[in-house]
Amino acid sequence: MNRFLDSLQPYPFERLRSLLKGVEPAAHLAPIAMSIGEPKHAAPQRVRDALVAALDGLSSYPPTAGGAPLREAIAAWLQRRYALPRIDPATQVLPVNGSKEALFSIAQLVIDARPGAPRPGVVLPDPCYQVYEGAALLAGAEAVYLEQSEANGFALDWDAVPEATWARVQLVYVCSPGNPTGTVVTRAQWARLFELSARHGFVIASDECYSEIYTDEATPPEGALAAAHAVGLHGFERLLVFSSLSKRSSVPGLRSGFVAGDAALIARYLLLRSYNGGAMSATVQAASLAAWTDEAHVVENRRLYRAKFDAVLPRLDGVLRVYRPEGGFFLWAGVPGGDDAAFARDLHAQYNVLVLPGSFLARGASGRNPGAGFVRLALVDGLAACVEAAERIQAFAAPSAAAPSPSLQASRPTHTR
Repeated sequence: MNRFLDSLQPYPFERLRSLLKGVEPAAHLAPIAMSIGEPKHAAPQRVRDALVAALDGLSSYPPTAGGAPLREAIAAWLQRRYALPRIDPATQVLPVNGSKEALFSIAQLVIDARPGAPRPGVVLPDPCYQVYEGAALLAGAEAVYLEQSEANGFALDWDAVPEATWARVQLVYVCSPGNPTGTVVTRAQWARLFELSARHGFVIASDECYSEIYTDEATPPEGALAAAHAVGLHGFERLLVFSSLSKRSSVPGLRSGFVAGDAALIARYLLLRSYNGGAMSATVQAASLAAWTDEAHVVENRRLYRAKFDAVLPRLDGVLRVYRPEGGFFLWAGVPGGDDAAFARDLHAQYNVLVLPGSFLARGASGRNPGAGFVRLALVDGLAACVEAAERIQAFAAPSAAAPSPSLQASRPTHTR
């Protein structure tokens, strides 16, 4: 048995289930879940049609590297989205079955833990997506937590990591826009990280699965590949970007994403995946190609999220500490009283709204949990459901505020798409 399994903490949703054990929510209110970042918008019709038309692909084993048409479509999308010169689809792009397993397995490629040598370090944001931590620990590395606090605007301050620690770091996980904070890494922050990578030789794994959900159509978030190219890293040395269709195209069940960047790393990663990675079926590849070659459904997706933020933020402002995130579909909200677990439990009990305590997403290696006092609200349901949830939260957090109207206490509304 892998001895490092005992170092894993319970997954956030396991902790949430334990927190709510024995709680009976108000039966007269339909449940609204804002705890999981699972998109509820309808899958694009062109993706559905492409999937059905390619069902014959289920009858053959696909190549681990994926087919050329999909790799070419992803490369072309990267060029359009980030104004990049040619991305080589044969050497700089690798389709994967969702970004989660790829973000986990990249640690198996990069981490080289040797007996008698200093324990490798993996830097990850705190709070963060728990897969980063699990990947680091199961590879035998030490997780180095970089606190993102309200005081520093949830920024990633690379200089907060001691130089002696950087000397043994082999991998850095970045999420931009961030989960759960919605913060976007700036060009200056990328440049500083690239300098440190060049000095110490560590690999950067940039998780960009929320990159296509943002407020202003004229100013999309800059990705790591674009930042690297801008500062002269034209070969994307020591950099891999991970992306997914789950959020961009509202198809989490498709399990389709890609890894792109440093060709030398991609080659080694392909070797690893030929042993432990499931190749993407031709059927899913056809549906994925349809998604990556169309932007109209993505623009509409962003419009739906904007409408939800526009409706929810005014209702929560004043009862929670809320702000419009730079990207993604989460609200990282400060709660009154500062006890995020109690807030989540009592909100569920009294108003049947499920949110995720922020302390479950953070570790607080410095002695203070940076997620404490926050809850994560996923605006993934339809507009009406998100508005209803916001009004219930308003009534719960500010008892003097008006309670939800009787019409909002009826059966759960249908999705907007």
